[in-house]
Amino acid sequence: MPETDDDAATAASETPADDTAQATPLLRPAEGVPPLSVSVDEIARAADQLAAGTGPFAVDAERASGFRYSNRAYLIQIRRSGAGTVLIDPVNHGNSPIDVLRPVAEVLATDEWILHAADQDLPCLAEVGMRPPALYDTELAGRLAGFERVNLAAMVQRLLGLGLAKGHGAADWSKRPLPDAWLNYAALDVEVLIALREAIADVLAEQSKSDWAAEEFEYLRNADAVPTRRDRWRRTSGIHKVRNRHTLAAVRELWTVRDQIARRRDIAPGRILPDSAIIAAAVADPRTAEDLTKLPIFGGHKQRKSAHVWLAALESARANPDPPESAEPQNGPPPAVRWAKRKPEAAARLDAARAQLAELSAQVHVPTENLVSPELVRRLCWDWKDSADVGGAIEDFLRAGGARQWQRALAVPVLTQALSASAEPQTPPAGEQT
Repeated sequence: MPETDDDAATAASETPADDTAQATPLLRPAEGVPPLSVSVDEIARAADQLAAGTGPFAVDAERASGFRYSNRAYLIQIRRSGAGTVLIDPVNHGNSPIDVLRPVAEVLATDEWILHAADQDLPCLAEVGMRPPALYDTELAGRLAGFERVNLAAMVQRLLGLGLAKGHGAADWSKRPLPDAWLNYAALDVEVLIALREAIADVLAEQSKSDWAAEEFEYLRNADAVPTRRDRWRRTSGIHKVRNRHTLAAVRELWTVRDQIARRRDIAPGRILPDSAIIAAAVADPRTAEDLTKLPIFGGHKQRKSAHVWLAALESARANPDPPESAEPQNGPPPAVRWAKRKPEAAARLDAARAQLAELSAQVHVPTENLVSPELVRRLCWDWKDSADVGGAIEDFLRAGGARQWQRALAVPVLTQALSASAEPQTPPAGEQT
């Protein structure tokens, strides 16, 4: 069949960007780097400036992951047509940052927010009283459009022909004063978001995915934070090498003490004590400061001063009459690699479901994890009970699990086919008895 104009437009929007294509470097904001609004009066003036603009707000926030324990925002960047960009310092306002930032929050509540990877910034913005009345996530839009690379720089180059220099996203944004180069980088991050939103929205419209995106953005805007894993200490790097329950107890105690210190001092836990040092101490189980300080990391001046703290944690672990099990209690299906032996019929369902979803993903150019939550699919296949109405049962299960209407419309038919096929008796090879 000959390619139509619509087909050509869709194909062009799905073609991976040429990484070698020439991009115009974007080095400084068009109006220059705006001043940093720090004081109550400066923040109020920033709110007035934004209120004088029109249309949606481009919003971004900088945190200090890897440096601080908290996930708070240390800089907030906002841009609006007709108003330009404002940079707001949300810290150093005592116990009432929400009160100080309320004028900005009230203006932001009047129109849509545009963010890139909104799930990263929405929680820290909510902490200071800022919540969007409507949302557009350019990164998520890129995923729905089938783009292989959805980081901000890649999408800006592909859709706007502009080159964003690598910046300071992983820097310690709790640092004060903030260097001018960092503020320039921060302002550039929102400089392009309004134009990027328009460009990616056009791509989604060409692909007839605008409604899908609208459902995703609204779901994301109202989503609760993902519950914290109960046994967070089990994420200690290198813990897979530990099998002894008493050694696990030592890991848990050392991790817990470190976490308490990190929280109190608002320092990233790894800067208090690396995971490798926790594992080493738990395995060696030293009884004296001399033995402890012979271990890597603990021989440094800072750790020698804290030797009594870590020794006390180890002693507490030895005294614990109920050390943890080697495996965390399951809250849901076990890892899929174990299904074939424990529940082969569920393994067959999962294999069939994954194959069908992969085929669907290729057809609609949306990653399988965006078509439907992989965890939801695993739970469906593990917990599945035969039903007279397979499609209806799957529809109900996905809806209860939070799948959006567009996801269910696409996934229910293929999952119905997968689960129905996996339940059919297999024809034995010739010569074997049934």
